[in-house]
This record gives sequence, C-alpha cells and structure tokens, in this order.
Amino acid sequence: MFSADRWGEVLSTLAKSPLRSILTALAVAWGIFMLVVLLGMGRGLRTGTEKSFSDDATNSVWVFGGSTSKPHQGLPVNRRIIFDNGDYDALREVEGIDKLTGRFFGGVFGNETRVRVGAKVSSFDVRSVHPDHLYLEKTIMVAGRYLNDTDLRERRKVAVVGVPVAEFLWGHTDVIGQWLEVNGVSFQVIGIFTDEGDAGELRKLYIPITTAQLAFNGADRINMMMFTVGDKSVAETKALVDDVTELLAERERFAPDDPQAMRVRNNLEQFATFQEIFFIIEIFIMLMGGCTLVAGIVGVSNIMMIVVKERTKEIGIRKALGATPWTIVSTILQESVFLTAVAGYLGLVAGVGLLELIAAVVPDNDFFGDPAIDLTIALGATAVLVAAGALAGFVPAWSAARVSPVVALRDE
Repeated sequence: MFSADRWGEVLSTLAKSPLRSILTALAVAWGIFMLVVLLGMGRGLRTGTEKSFSDDATNSVWVFGGSTSKPHQGLPVNRRIIFDNGDYDALREVEGIDKLTGRFFGGVFGNETRVRVGAKVSSFDVRSVHPDHLYLEKTIMVAGRYLNDTDLRERRKVAVVGVPVAEFLWGHTDVIGQWLEVNGVSFQVIGIFTDEGDAGELRKLYIPITTAQLAFNGADRINMMMFTVGDKSVAETKALVDDVTELLAERERFAPDDPQAMRVRNNLEQFATFQEIFFIIEIFIMLMGGCTLVAGIVGVSNIMMIVVKERTKEIGIRKALGATPWTIVSTILQESVFLTAVAGYLGLVAGVGLLELIAAVVPDNDFFGDPAIDLTIALGATAVLVAAGALAGFVPAWSAARVSPVVALRDE
C-alpha cells in the first residue's frame, strides 16, 4: 500500500480527471472549512459575552432604586426610591447574602470626576463603596491594600486607584502614601489595583462610602446596592431576590410588585440564560457543519462509484492476471483516503487561517473576541471525514472486486 508504484498509480488516476478530482476535493475542503469557521465564530461570540461578565461576579445581584408606579399606603406615584445606610444594614442580616456593598454617587459624581495632583488634573470615575466591593468587581490589588471597615467607621480620607490613574497623575505606580484631591477634598492613596475588565475599569478611584457621604453632602443615602449569593442556584437566587424585594419594599414603603420602584439585575440568571443560548447556538452550528460534511461525503461516494464504474474493465484485467480482491479494494481505498485527507487538511488550514485573520482585524470588544477553535474537534472532524471517505470508496470497490473477470471484461 505504501510502495512508490502504488502511490504513482493513485496520483496518475487522479490526474486523469483533474476537474473531477479538484471539484471533489473542494467539496470536502469546503465542509471542513465551514465547520471550522462556524465553530470559531460561535466561540468568538461566546468569548465576547463571557468577557462582558468577567468584570463582575457572575453570582451577583444589583439593586437600584427607581420611581414608584403604583400608589402604596397612601403615598403617591412617581415617588423616588433612594436607599440609605439602614437598608444596607438590614440586608447584611439577610440569610444567603455573601458579600454586600453599596455605592453612593452624590451630587459631584457623574461618569467622570475631577481629580488633581499638583498641576496635573484629569477626570476619572470615582466610586464610593464598602469593602466588599473588592469581590463584586473582581478588583485585583497590586500594591497596598483595599478599603476596610475601619476606613468606613472612622470616615478616613483614603483612596484606592487604578494603575493608569497613578501613571497619569504621578508618572509611576510607587504612590502609596501620596495625596490627591477629589473635587477639592484631599485623599491619601492606600492601594493600587488592576482589573480583569476593559481599560475603562482601570481608570477608577475607590473611596469609603461613609467619607463620601460626609464630604459631599450625601447624608446617609445609597444609590445602589450589590451582593453575591455564594454557590446558590438560579432558582435559589430568585427566591433570595424576592426576600430582598419584600424587605426593601417594607422599609421604603413601596408595593413589592411595583416593577419600577426597584430595578434588579440578576447576573447569575443572565449568565445562565446566555449559557443556554450559546449551547443551542453551538448545537445548531454543529448540525450545520455536520450537514456540510455529509454533503462532502456524499460527493466523494458518488465520485468513487463513477471511478469504479469507469475502471470496471481494468479491474477485470487485474483479476484475470491474478490480483486479489483486497489488492483491488485497497488501491481504490487509498485513492479515496488520500483525496479526502489532503482536501480536509487544506480546508482545516484555510479555516484556521481565516479565524486568525479575523482575530487580528477585529478589535477587542464586549461582543466578540478570540474566535479560536479547539483543534481536537477540528482534527476529529477531519478524521471522521477521512474515515467516511474510506467507507465511501470501500462499498463500490468491494462490489467491483467481487465481480467475475469475464463479466467485468464485457462491461462497456
């Protein structure tokens, strides 16, 4: 099977009908190419979606105050719901809540707040939070420390800054103990952090929420609260959210079923939904790729049947000269396997090359990223295609090998 004469015969047979050989190879290569590209694009969509969740704890729930849309206990509609420190303390007693933090925006905080160090001034996102915010945003400390309960209790003027903030304001990251101004109020840097999210998540400063409430006329207001639920399931998390809604509705005097009084973002539920969606998408992609492969296999099978039919007399002569059925079958099998293997490999290389090009051209974003493919799957699909090609060649070859030489020589 591996002799030079045998390979010369296989190549000579393929060269006799170049157009047919090329079209058959294209059908096989296209099947592998489409499978690789579809799987890669699906992987890119999944990676982009998972990246959008990577910045926040996937088992977190975010609670925002809204405006009432229903009258309740004699109170009017369109009443603004603003949480306070008492609500935060009440949630700390709720069984099932793991990590808990609040955020206070204040009148001076928008998307960007003026921060100054000497003559250097720029705008950054300043967040006033509780210590557990470290876990909610997956903040990674690289120097110093994060906020702690003592900072909140003593209303210390301390800040934790992102690496780009330190590099812009001081030109380096060795800034522990340095002072900066947030809207004219001085804060001492106690920590430097990085983050798994995009670059925008690094251009931030974290300060104690109690300090911000005092320094920026916040009284005891909290604009939003976030908490994690440990290893609870989606159903258990929904039940916990219902308990939290009942508690806050009682404290802030709004109807628990008022959809606008309090908004809830359940990251665990959203993440589970996305996982289900992408599982369905991947199944669909596999089916589409499988159909393309089947089309290629059918094409190979049809071509091999034609090849065997054209070589009926040749097969009869071989048998008359003493060729065994296995010799005849193995020759045709070798031709079929060679054609499908080479075409499958070319399709695999072309598909991976296109994915690499897409990865290089498309910039990083929260919707699509790293359209790679598990080569094990791609190589497995190629192996299946080669095996199917062998089977496609075996059936007509075996039928031809069983024909009597006299009958084969009579074939027109």
